[in-house]
Amino acid sequence: MGQAKETNDNDAQGEELDYNYCALPLAAYASRPDQSKGRIYEEPESANRTGFQRDRDRIIHASAFRRLKYKTQVFVYHEGDHYRTRLSHTLEVAQIARSIARALLVNEDLAEGIALAHDLGHTPFAHIGEEFLQKCMEPYGGFEHNDQSLRILTKLERKYPGWPGLNLTWETLEGVVKHNGPVTGELPTTLKDIQKQTDLRLSTYASIEAQVAAIADDIAYNNHDVEDGLRAGMFTLEDLKDLALLGPVLEQVKKDWPDVSEHYIIQETIREMIGAMVQDVLEETKRRLQELKPKSAEDIRKADRQMVAFSEEMFNQVEELRGFLYKRMYRHYTVNRIWLKVERIIPDLFNTFMKHYNLLPDHWQQRVEDAGGLIDNIAQARIVCDYIAGMTDRYAIREHERLFDLYWDLR
Repeated sequence: MGQAKETNDNDAQGEELDYNYCALPLAAYASRPDQSKGRIYEEPESANRTGFQRDRDRIIHASAFRRLKYKTQVFVYHEGDHYRTRLSHTLEVAQIARSIARALLVNEDLAEGIALAHDLGHTPFAHIGEEFLQKCMEPYGGFEHNDQSLRILTKLERKYPGWPGLNLTWETLEGVVKHNGPVTGELPTTLKDIQKQTDLRLSTYASIEAQVAAIADDIAYNNHDVEDGLRAGMFTLEDLKDLALLGPVLEQVKKDWPDVSEHYIIQETIREMIGAMVQDVLEETKRRLQELKPKSAEDIRKADRQMVAFSEEMFNQVEELRGFLYKRMYRHYTVNRIWLKVERIIPDLFNTFMKHYNLLPDHWQQRVEDAGGLIDNIAQARIVCDYIAGMTDRYAIREHERLFDLYWDLR
């Protein structure tokens, strides 16, 4: 493609814009695929898609992405078809990320790819499953879902004969690792290995596109958890009226639509709240960009704070909402009952496969043997962890039944 640049004096930042690689111009501080640091394993690039587009496509076609359909967001899959799963949540995050990226004139494909990949490493049963898998893995190097996402992208997906993983661009891997900010302290297992292959510059912030994906995640889950909590009867609209973020929006919706059912009140309130949060992010981010005056993607990485953020007022309101959801939803007695079951399921599976690796499916047994797991408990534990972390909710439940229901195979 040819290059064409122009200065748009009407743009919010007055930045020099680049019309390469997307339907809209790119700001100077956006990530450009032609300036990518490349991939861990060299391969020819596509004639028709940019590197970031290929990353997005590879993530969507990954088996780990498909399994998100039956992984818990808050509610276990069998509780109803209308509640969010990890897959529907991920798609909502990607949609919001693209909207914010477009409004900021940064690379939509990169933001979307990072959003689509950010939850791949989640265990069955959401954060409950992660907590118990972490406890199982404490003697063997630990477990953390962000690191597991990186592990899936760089090691576990097996689609290409020339390399393990999906061989994504440096920028997508950086975004998955650093979307919440610089990485400090002791490195988790996979990240430590990847750092030996490519330096992800852990002490800096990530690209602006990764920051967009991170805040899109916050916007998506806070809003859809409100909707799902209302649907499940964990709280009511009346309970929400005293929250600084929701109360005024709810009051205005009721005033604008006095004769509609509660269903439409909820839908309109969620829609308005998402819009308000996105607008706040755009205004605060543009204000920070005006102060920084970045001339390149590198200037975003070297900044002394996140560029994509809520205003202080909105941040405080979101924190209040999170506190409400934690108390009224994430620690609701129905969720606590799931906790009790998962406390049995995850450790039972882990301990059994550690003691009897020959109960694993054949190809997983082979992985244990290839890794020297028979004489290396750490290697075996990591493979057992990979197997369990990759399970959907329903597969974990059925696997537990197969192993511990005495009559499962005898009926």
